[in-house]
Amino acid sequence: MDQRLILVTLLIRLGVAAAISSVLVRARRFRVLLFREERTLGEKLEMAFIVSTPLALGVLVRWYVRNFYAADIAFEGSILMGVIGGRLVGLTGGAIVSLPSMFIAHEWLSLPLNMLAGVLAGTLRHLASEREAIWSFSPLFDLSMYQWVRRTIRRSFIDWQTSFFVLILGLEFLRIHLHRMWPRRLFALDSENWLVELAIYVGTVMAVAIALKVLNNVRIEMKLEQQERLLLQARMAALQSQINPHFLFNTLNSVASLIRRDPDSAREMIVKLGNILRRLLRKGDAFVPLKEEIESLDDYLDIEVIRFGRDKLRVHKELEADSLAHLVPSMILQPLVENAIKHGLAEKLEGGTIYLRSRCTAQRVIVEVEDDGVGMAASAGSIGTGIGMLNVQERLQVVYGDAAEINIESQPGSGTLVRLMLPIFQAEEMGGSVAGAIYEARSSTSR
Repeated sequence: MDQRLILVTLLIRLGVAAAISSVLVRARRFRVLLFREERTLGEKLEMAFIVSTPLALGVLVRWYVRNFYAADIAFEGSILMGVIGGRLVGLTGGAIVSLPSMFIAHEWLSLPLNMLAGVLAGTLRHLASEREAIWSFSPLFDLSMYQWVRRTIRRSFIDWQTSFFVLILGLEFLRIHLHRMWPRRLFALDSENWLVELAIYVGTVMAVAIALKVLNNVRIEMKLEQQERLLLQARMAALQSQINPHFLFNTLNSVASLIRRDPDSAREMIVKLGNILRRLLRKGDAFVPLKEEIESLDDYLDIEVIRFGRDKLRVHKELEADSLAHLVPSMILQPLVENAIKHGLAEKLEGGTIYLRSRCTAQRVIVEVEDDGVGMAASAGSIGTGIGMLNVQERLQVVYGDAAEINIESQPGSGTLVRLMLPIFQAEEMGGSVAGAIYEARSSTSR
């Protein structure tokens, strides 16, 4: 084979390794499998099939496209599958990528060689003292013999980087010499020029290292996403723990004021409070259907009706049926209603009415809490800076970013309207966990 063609092939092969790795990480299922450290038997086989498919296609391209040897990185891919997935993935993937070369080109030695490469790489992965060490591989490791000896004596073993580097070189050495013995039974780049042969060894190491680096970058990105999920979960938990004692404190004050003058009403109020607390303890979801949020709000409103009197506090609902199935952050309406009663109706001698409305547009669910109380003039400073309203605003920012809006309209003597405009999400988009729900909501709105 022409020496210049070999060198050009080695350069293109690096690009092929990077391109195939980049294509693989765009598949959501592969990203999930890649991120998992422990996989079931089915997941291992699935991973081997996903990775080996484009590698096997590369073998076909090498056979049918004249002089395009760079497309075939089945050998390097077998090593890669072993190191990222383990022995079974390497063994299975090495067998799959060898099928085209065996049955089309009759290169029978490709099967045992690729399977051996996958198993040995998987075994080395298993022997690694730290699983994260496999992702830090680079051919540009420290070649200082003195430091290598010190490191080996101190740790009592040869470090993983050196072992993997030697393994790749050893497997490439085996492949080249098998090719020289049976050139028609195994494909390999080979040259009588020692500099070109050295470049072949370096090219094999670099192809594996580049592919591993691309996959590791995706793993790092997924780890950062996971950390963001956990951070958002912690922030939501902190905000939820803030609003619950705030609500409980105000309700217990109402119960205390009724115990002497109206024990029956106080007893009924405690029952309603128990229903609310039972619901909060039973479910820790970040999102609930609007219908469930309204049902929870009903218990709170019943408590306030008992406190103010049925002739002083009235509740009027205008809820579109289609809007009730959409998800909203849990306990998002109670602070708004509490604000309306405390700052709008409590100072109005004749009492007033709370209006709850909901409707849907093409991309949003709109929820309104309105009162016909005194308006903003009497408490302009507290309506937007109280604990309840600040909590609502911060929770919306955490969950939706800039995709959600909260508008406040008020006229002195005419009441206040608070309008929430929330993006529409379905239950399946939210996933099962609080962290996943929050993160998926924010990711969807950013897209």
